[in-house]
Amino acid sequence: MSAPSVTAARGESVFARLEPLLPSVSKPIQYVGGELNATLKDWDCAAQSEEGGETVRWALMYPDAYEVGLPNQGVQILYEILNERDWIVAERTYAVWPDMEKVMRDNAIPQFTVDGHRPVRDFDVLGLSFSTELGYTNMLNALDLAGIPLHAVDRTEDHPVVLAGGHAAFNPEPIADFIDAAVLGDGEEVVLAISEIVREWKTEGRPGGRDELLRRMAVTGNIYVPQLYDVTYAADATIEAVVPNKPGIPFRVKKHTLMDLDAWPYPAKPLVPLAETVHERFSVEIFRGCTRGCRFCQAGMITRPVRERSIETIGNMVENGIRQTGFEEVGLLSLSSADHTEIGDVASGLADRYEGQNVSLSLPSTRVDAFNITLANEFSRNGRRSGLTFAPEGGSERMRKVINKMVTEEDLIRTVSTAYGHGWRQVKLYFMCGLPTETDEDVLQIAELAKKVIAKGREVSGRNDVRCTVSIGGFVPKPHTPFQWAAQLDHETTDERLKKLRDEVRSDKKFGRAIGFRYHDGKPGMVEGLLSRGDRRVGAIIEQVWRDGGRFDGWSEHFSYDRWVEASQQALAGTGTDLEWYTTRERDYDEVLPWDHLDSGLDKDWLWGDWEDALAVADGSADVEIEDCRWTPCYDCGVCPEMGTEIQVGPTGQKLLPLSVV
Repeated sequence: MSAPSVTAARGESVFARLEPLLPSVSKPIQYVGGELNATLKDWDCAAQSEEGGETVRWALMYPDAYEVGLPNQGVQILYEILNERDWIVAERTYAVWPDMEKVMRDNAIPQFTVDGHRPVRDFDVLGLSFSTELGYTNMLNALDLAGIPLHAVDRTEDHPVVLAGGHAAFNPEPIADFIDAAVLGDGEEVVLAISEIVREWKTEGRPGGRDELLRRMAVTGNIYVPQLYDVTYAADATIEAVVPNKPGIPFRVKKHTLMDLDAWPYPAKPLVPLAETVHERFSVEIFRGCTRGCRFCQAGMITRPVRERSIETIGNMVENGIRQTGFEEVGLLSLSSADHTEIGDVASGLADRYEGQNVSLSLPSTRVDAFNITLANEFSRNGRRSGLTFAPEGGSERMRKVINKMVTEEDLIRTVSTAYGHGWRQVKLYFMCGLPTETDEDVLQIAELAKKVIAKGREVSGRNDVRCTVSIGGFVPKPHTPFQWAAQLDHETTDERLKKLRDEVRSDKKFGRAIGFRYHDGKPGMVEGLLSRGDRRVGAIIEQVWRDGGRFDGWSEHFSYDRWVEASQQALAGTGTDLEWYTTRERDYDEVLPWDHLDSGLDKDWLWGDWEDALAVADGSADVEIEDCRWTPCYDCGVCPEMGTEIQVGPTGQKLLPLSVV
C-alpha cells in the first residue's frame, strides 16, 4: 500500500491542506481538535523552558475511532501527565474512518494528530493503548498512513519508537514484528521514565542510533523490546524457548504497578469532546485492581493488588472534574466499584454535595453480593433511576463455581427482588457462553434464571412492566489467568447454544416478552482468541488481513471472519499450526506459552493449581472457593512479594470534602 508522502519541515501542521477536504468526509468534526482542556504546545517547548535542552515528543493513539478513543481514560491520563512537563509535547491521534483514509491517500496527507495536526512520523514516540486485540489492524493502517515502516527492523532513528501498552500488551507477541517496545501495567510513571531515556539519548547526540535507544529501554527490566529476544519452536510447533539475543537484556520483563493513587489524581482536566462519543460523562477511577479471583478475568488478574483512592481524593476529583468539564454525569469506575471499603460514605457524601444540582452518579456493572439498596438509592438520588446491571457470568450454579463467581441463585433473586421492590423497573444481567466444561444445560439455565427474576419482580412490585435484559458475550481465554490453558469453544457450538437459549426465551408466553436478549455471534471471539493467545507467527495473519482491507475489526459492520480465515490459511501454511491450533486446543502445564517471559507477578504454579481446582469443581470431585484476599489470609498468588507491593484498602477515617450542601 502506498503511504502518503510529502516534503515538509518536521512538526509542520498539515491542517492547511486538510481543512478544504473535511466537508467530503463523515463527521469531519472528529478530525479538527481544539476540545475543551486540550493542550497544544510549541514543537520546541524545551527550548523555551528554564532548563532548555531537548524536547521529547509523544503521539498517543487509541487505535479506534475518535468517538471510542477520546473518552479512554488511560490515554487522557498519560496525555495530561506528559504535557505537565515543560520539555515534553504530547498530542493525540485516532484511527480514521475509511472515507477519511481514502482522502488522505489521494491527497498525500499523513496520519496526523488532532491537537497540532502534525505528522505522527515526526514524533519521538508513538504510544498505542490496546484495551482489545481487535485494534491491531488499525495500528498497521496508522503506521502505513504515517509513512512509518510496518516492520520494526526496517525503521531508522528518524522514525518514532512504536510503543504498545494496555491490557493487550501483556501478550504483545502477535504484534512483535510491528512494535519496538511494550510496557506492562500502569503507565503513569513509566512514560516519564521513557521520556527521560529518550531525552538523554537525544542530548548525547543519539549515540548508537535506534538500537542503542531500544537497548537502554530494555536493560531497565521494565520495558519489553521484542527485537532483543529470539523465539525458537519445537518439532510439534509449540514454542521451545524465548531468550535474549544481546548481553545485559533480562530474561523476564516485569509489569509496572502504581502504588499511591492519591498522588496521581488524574485526569485533572478531562477532555470534553466536540463530537458525540460512547461515554458522555466524567469518570473517576476509585480503585485499581481486583482480588475477587474470577478465573476468566484477565483484568482482575493483571491489575493486582487492590489499591484504593481515599474518600477525600475521590471527592476532590469529582468536584474538580465537574468544574473543569460541565459534565452532568459522574461515573465512579473500577473493576468492582461497590467493593470500595468506603463506597457507602462516598455515595452519600456525593449525593449530599450535589443535591439539587442535576449531577447524577453512576456505578458500572455491580456484583450481586456487593449491592445494597441504600447504595443504589444514594446513587439515584440526584439523577435518573436507570436500570441496574449485574454480572452473574455463569447461567448455572455449577458454572459459577467453576469460574469462582460465588453468587448463588438465591443471592441474585434476593438482590433483584429488593431492587424491583424499591421502584426499579429494569435489570440487566450479563453472562458468558463458552466457559470451560460448559454444557447446553448450563446455558439454558440462563433462561430459567431470567424467568425467575421477572416472576419475582412482578410479585414484589405488583406490576407487569418490569423487564430483564440478558446480555451474553463469548468467553475468550486470556493470558495470565487460570483459564489461559483452556480450549476455546468453536463458534459453531457457541452459536448453536445461543440459538437454543434464544428460542427458549422467546417460546415462553408468560415471561418471554419481558426478557430482552442481546448477544453476538461466535466468530469475532475466535479472532480475538487467536490474537490474545497467539505468538509471533500470528503477525503474518494480521498483516495479511490489513493488506486485504481489514479495518475496525471491533465493529461488526467492518469485521469479516472469512478474511481472517483466508489470511490464517495463507500465513500459517507449513508452520504446523492453524486457526484451531491457537484457539480450540487445550494447553498443558509443560508448554511454553508465548507470554511466559512477561511477568505479571502471578505465580504460574498458582495459576495452574487454580485451573486444576476449576476442573475438579466441574466434575464434582472438589468444592474449592478462592476467597477475596482483601479480607482473608494471603493465598499466595505471588503478586505482592514478586512486585514488592501490598494491598491498600480503607477505611481511612477521612471524610468526603466538602460536606456542605451547595
